[in-house]
Amino acid sequence: MSVTAARDKVEIGRGAGAAPLWQVRVGTPLSRAAAIGALAVVVALVLLPAVASRNLIQDLIFVFTMLALAQLWNVLAGWGGLVSVGQQAFVGLGAYALFAGVVTLGIDPVFTIPLAGLLAAVVAAVLGPLLFRLEGPYFAIGSWVAAEALRLICAQFKTLGGGTGMSISPSDLSQMIGLKSAQALFGLRPAAARDVLIYWIALLLAVAVTLGITAFVRSRMGLALAASRDNAAAARSVGVRTGRIRYLLWIVVAFATGMVGAVVYLQKARISPDAAFSVTDWTAYVIFIVVIGGVRTIEGPMIGVLTLWGLITYLAQYGSLYLVVLGIIAILIMLFMPKGVWGEIERRWGIRLFPTQRVLSRTSCGSDLAKNDLAK
Repeated sequence: MSVTAARDKVEIGRGAGAAPLWQVRVGTPLSRAAAIGALAVVVALVLLPAVASRNLIQDLIFVFTMLALAQLWNVLAGWGGLVSVGQQAFVGLGAYALFAGVVTLGIDPVFTIPLAGLLAAVVAAVLGPLLFRLEGPYFAIGSWVAAEALRLICAQFKTLGGGTGMSISPSDLSQMIGLKSAQALFGLRPAAARDVLIYWIALLLAVAVTLGITAFVRSRMGLALAASRDNAAAARSVGVRTGRIRYLLWIVVAFATGMVGAVVYLQKARISPDAAFSVTDWTAYVIFIVVIGGVRTIEGPMIGVLTLWGLITYLAQYGSLYLVVLGIIAILIMLFMPKGVWGEIERRWGIRLFPTQRVLSRTSCGSDLAKNDLAK
């Protein structure tokens, strides 16, 4: 029997040169059309600052950064089985690395963003062997404790504001790479041009994270990760290095999360330990987004982040009421749509815009052979 691997399918035939009888598909005609549509949307978003207001640009920075964080938590918890409630640790580390690089070392903010991710990855590599001794709820609690410890450590650095925090002065951001080009292109003031640059960086991160996760979960390593989540002992018995895969995933997610944290606080230009390591802002909201949209789906966090944005936008004037509404919505979704909104759409109508699951189906040749066998 021969197995031929393609980008979207694996074909299984009777022998060398024989027509395949079965094929394992991931992509579908609908998903290919959705990919073209998504490309058009991204191009439109790139060009949006030419006509959008500054308020909309700032709102979309929030949407893109929260979408990236939600996709990262989704791959970590949904596909990897590592339910962390301490992802604010890497957001805070990325934010403080940005401030240290810009204020203390005088590095351009754009170049500091990947350095912030690198610091978060290094800390994750150190914490990983300790946290991976824990399982299930103990891992979740351990990740939260680690985040709190990092918050207390960052609060001790007086050069970065200590416990009260600090701000980046406009002069530190005035030489930001690309700033003058954005000013000339759109005729904006420095503050508005900086928002446009941060908008583009946030969009790039959201797209890169989404594409990277989609490619990863559809790969052989993604399949091995799913096997590790479902039954680690069985996965190890067939040669899957479960510990190594999850450890590498943990580090890569921390790297991307640290970069997102740097982008968030580059836009805010003000930091404090309590804000940068806030479990509500950087973990609770992220979990809400994924639960509402659908765990282990690419489309789910997109629905969830738009839901969160809408609720915050229209209910923020009522103070903490929107938190109550968030809680009620989350409870109702978990009771009546355990797989989230997009999970329910998939179950009812079978719509998969960005599919990650493999489907085994007969080819036309296989169906004809089966009919002939039955006729005989």
